[in-house]
This record gives sequence, structure tokens and C-alpha cells, in this order.
Amino acid sequence: MQTLNVKILDKIIKQTIAAVENGKTQIFEIYEAARTEMENVKRDLERVKQEAGNIILKVDETEKRERQARLRLSEVHRNFKLYTEEDMRLAYQEVESLRISLAVTREQEKNLRLQRDNLEIRLKNLKETLERAEGLVTQVGAALGFLGNHMEAVLNNIESFQQRQMLASRIIKAQEEERRRVAREIHDGPAQAMANVVFRAEVCERIMDNDVVKAKAELKSLQVQVRAVLKETRQIIFGLRPMTLDDLGLVPTIRRLLETLKERTNMFTELRVMGEEKRLEPHFEVGLFRIIQEALNNIEKHAKANSAIVRIDICRESVAVIVEDDGQGFDISGDKGGKESFGIMGIQERIELLEGSFEIKTAKGKGTKVYIKVPLNRPAVVGQ
Repeated sequence: MQTLNVKILDKIIKQTIAAVENGKTQIFEIYEAARTEMENVKRDLERVKQEAGNIILKVDETEKRERQARLRLSEVHRNFKLYTEEDMRLAYQEVESLRISLAVTREQEKNLRLQRDNLEIRLKNLKETLERAEGLVTQVGAALGFLGNHMEAVLNNIESFQQRQMLASRIIKAQEEERRRVAREIHDGPAQAMANVVFRAEVCERIMDNDVVKAKAELKSLQVQVRAVLKETRQIIFGLRPMTLDDLGLVPTIRRLLETLKERTNMFTELRVMGEEKRLEPHFEVGLFRIIQEALNNIEKHAKANSAIVRIDICRESVAVIVEDDGQGFDISGDKGGKESFGIMGIQERIELLEGSFEIKTAKGKGTKVYIKVPLNRPAVVGQ
């Protein structure tokens, strides 16, 4: 029987080593793919920078021409006796045409700047991926040696590995659901709105020569709609990955998140920070941001609250967070208030990735408090 156990153990270890070696090959393939993608992004970035430089020159030139046209129009108005009505009309049309052209080129400049910023972020992330892949190759090599020399320890940890695989599967499923949600938001919001903008722009073009006043009114309305589309698009981008998280850190991003919640719902919001307001490791900032974001989403969707308060206590060894509302609360032991609803499962999974602790205190009509504590001496976990 003892011999049989050894054979079974040896078979398990050999299969595991083969799987790890295959994983090492896959990691190298990922590294190569990321390196290729990084080169493509570099080329795209250079192209966008060149286009941005060209459009900036075009904006400057258009601004200069518009100023000259305005001066020309002023001269015609001041000396109207010296000019015909046709001269005045042409001068006015030139000013309007240049103003519209300037608005279009400025928007193009803004879009190119946004593309440039996004490409720079992608390039930064790809560089980090390459560095992580290189580190993983080294770690996998060490793991192979570990498996060869510590068979019993590997066997004891098989169950833990299986649990992590199940968790990774749930994370992938959640990521796909998030992609579908964003696709729906873009399709139902900015995409349809931009189609309407194109249609209305065509209407403006048709009526421009016949009814300038109506065309101007239509253009003003069009500007309002474009601003609304831009605002909605920025909200979607912020929800995906706020740039302030990389640039300024966790606390300013949560402050912005609460301000946006207040603007959207007229709810009272407040952020209270204790301890030293400092930058954390990127994976901690991303993980904590997503946890707080999910908790605030739950408040907005389900709590019927008048206020939402976030407390962040940054210590040397850990970060503690409390998300509190004065809403209707729920029965945490009931089916509708269990961990499968209100996004609590998503919060729980991210807490597990950060190896932190998580507690909810709530009751019907008593509001809800979410307590989170995350140690800061843990390694990064891929997939947050």
C-alpha cells in the first residue's frame, strides 16, 4: 500500500511539473505577444503625436485666419457705405465658416490628446506586463525545482491551488460581464447620441445657406448634445479605469468618485481620511478602489440612502476602510440580502485577492456599514 501511495504521488508530481513547464511556455508566449503589442503601441503613439502636432498647427492657423476674418467683418461694418451688401454677407459667412472649422479642429485636437494619453497608459501597462512576465518565468523555474524537491508539500497544497483556479475562473467571468455592460452602455448612450449628432450636423449643413439664424440655433443645440455625449463618455471611462488613480492615487480618486455620486443623485457624500495620505502599491490602490466603487454602487442602486460616507485609515501595516450609508438596510441572513446579491460577492472576492478581512453590519431600516481591512505587506495578485 505504501508503494502504491508513492507511485500515485510520483504520478501527481510528474503531471504537475509537466503542467508548470507548459505554463512556463505559455508565459513566454504571453511575453512575446505583449512585446509585439508594445511595439505596435509605440508606433501608434508616435503617429498620434505627429497628428496631434499637425492639428495643433492647424488650430493655430485657423485661429489666426478667424481673427483676420473678424477684423475684416468689423471693417465692413464700420465702413458699410463703402461696401455692398454682398461684401457684408461674404465677410460674415467667412467668419462663421472659420469659427465652425476652428471648433472642429479643436475637438480633433482634444481627441488626439486623449488618444495620446490612452496610448501612453497602455504602453506603461504593457511595460509592466513584460516585467511581470520576466519575473514569472524566473518564479516558475524556481517552482519546478521546488516541485522536484518537495513532493509532499506540493501534494498538501493541491487543494489550495484548485481553490485559486476556481477564484480565477470567477474573476474572468466577472470581467466578461463587465465588458458586456460597458458595451451596452456605449451602444445605448454615446454611440446613438453620436449618430444623432451626425444627422443634425447634416441638417445644419443643408439649412446653412438658407437660414443662418436657424442654423446657428441648431449648432448651439448640437454643441449642448456633444458636451453631454462627452460627459457621458468620460463617466464610462472613469468607471473603467479613472486616470486619477494612476496619476494622483487612491484618496483623490475616491474623492472624485463621491463628488460624481453627489452630482448624479444629490446625495450627501463625505470622505474622511485618517493617518498619512500617501500613495500605495498599484495593485492595492486598484483593488481598494474597485471595492469602494462596488460598495458605493450598491448604495446608489439599492440603499435608498440620503448620505454615503467613506472613511479611510492608512496605517503603516494596513489600510482600513468603512463605507457607511443611512439607507433602508437589509436582512443579511435572508435570501435577498445574502452574499450572492448587492455585489457583495464581487467585494468578497477582491478582499480575498488582497488577503484582507471583510464584514457587513446592517439591519432593515438601520443603514449599512461595510468594514474592510487590507494588510500592506502582501504581494500583488494578477487579475484585480
